[in-house]
Amino acid sequence: MKAECVDIVISPVKGMDVLSKIEVSRLLDTSQSGLYSTFRNCALAVLNSGVAIDDSKQLFDKYTSFDLRVIQVERGIKLQLTAAPATAFVDGKIIRGIKEHLYAVLRDIVYIFDEIKDDPNVDLNTSEGISNTVFHILRNADVLQAGVEPNMVVCWGGHAIDRGEYEYCKEVGYELGLRGFDICTGCGPGVMKGPMKGANVAHAKQRIQKGIYLGISEPGIIAAESPNPIVNQLVIMPDIEKRLEAFVRCAHTILVFPGGVGTTEEILYLLGILLHPDNDHIPFPLIFTGSESSKIYFEQINEFISSTLGSAAQERYRIIIDDPLAVAKEVKKGIAEVKEFRIEHGDAFYFNWLLKIKQDFQFPFVANHENMRALKLYKDMESHTLAANLRRAFSGIVAGNVKSESMRLIEENGLFEIHGDEEIMNSMDKLLLSFVEQKRMKISAESYKPCYRIIRQ
Repeated sequence: MKAECVDIVISPVKGMDVLSKIEVSRLLDTSQSGLYSTFRNCALAVLNSGVAIDDSKQLFDKYTSFDLRVIQVERGIKLQLTAAPATAFVDGKIIRGIKEHLYAVLRDIVYIFDEIKDDPNVDLNTSEGISNTVFHILRNADVLQAGVEPNMVVCWGGHAIDRGEYEYCKEVGYELGLRGFDICTGCGPGVMKGPMKGANVAHAKQRIQKGIYLGISEPGIIAAESPNPIVNQLVIMPDIEKRLEAFVRCAHTILVFPGGVGTTEEILYLLGILLHPDNDHIPFPLIFTGSESSKIYFEQINEFISSTLGSAAQERYRIIIDDPLAVAKEVKKGIAEVKEFRIEHGDAFYFNWLLKIKQDFQFPFVANHENMRALKLYKDMESHTLAANLRRAFSGIVAGNVKSESMRLIEENGLFEIHGDEEIMNSMDKLLLSFVEQKRMKISAESYKPCYRIIRQ
């Protein structure tokens, strides 16, 4: 079936109406540095907002004729869209929120290519350099605000959840919103939308007019998780590792709702950081929560963590089932402790500088057959190192499920192979099979085919 499309020229939002001639030429040059293709793919994902699809290859194949061009005019720039998804328009005009997201993508991609990748003073080979990069991207997007009390709740969880789980995370968001908390998610559907929707209603009741609904994405995942319409601050990070660091640096507490492989990746990322001895003393409220129907899911996650990372990892989180009010009260208590700690240690409210994040969690992991096969997953490793490698394994499965480049590699060369000792591989296999049975792998779960093969050693 042919997709319904629109050709249109749109004016910029305030603050994105000026680009240099060099910036425009790079956006137009399809042979240079990947800037054009990155912008095109992210823009297509934004324009596809609200459509239930989590397969980036399917999206790109559906809109092969889509194109966009930056047009320099006397008073700034305009965007010319060709064969854009018609769902992004009403009566011939682009939906305002989608337009804002489109220019947020332009802002971040231009900044990353011009001020980060091409700046010799930016060192992406050190932990400090990477953390500074995350800081500068967030600051450029006007996300970091000095003088604001700690109130950012990051919510992680899946896009492929059932209606009951969605309603529950919306109820939690409502309780958080009543207490004035802002929400940050991965910006897509499902759990990434529910807490924002609940908080939005609560903020309206409390007459909070400047509630923040922050969505953080990256070019490789955005097509599978198009920004939901409630997001009023969108940030595109260069890769998944910097996206995860942005979540953790901005968060004053993190809630984990039911999800799948991507949610497990996020859990392993944070637990691996918190398990490092340098972070023992830093308060970081972490709560796993869901409706009564998701109780088994969290029991399986808890069992997996126990069998791989041990009891020390389990001590870093609390599980609350089917009680939105208790979650909100625990968040309020935890954020008060975070505030007291940061005042005592002179750390910023808006960016968690004291948290030590090692290179194992920062260097981009490219999901290909060689890298997946080379991962070391053994019980005798230090827990934070094992967590880093487990995170990479789950990241590779995410890529194989939804990222077009990894999906094409699998089509050409077969399944990714994940090697490790028998106990860890058994635990991973059991968890992944439960995700398939519970239809948590993809929105199109009925037709899910594994992109990986477990190899026990």
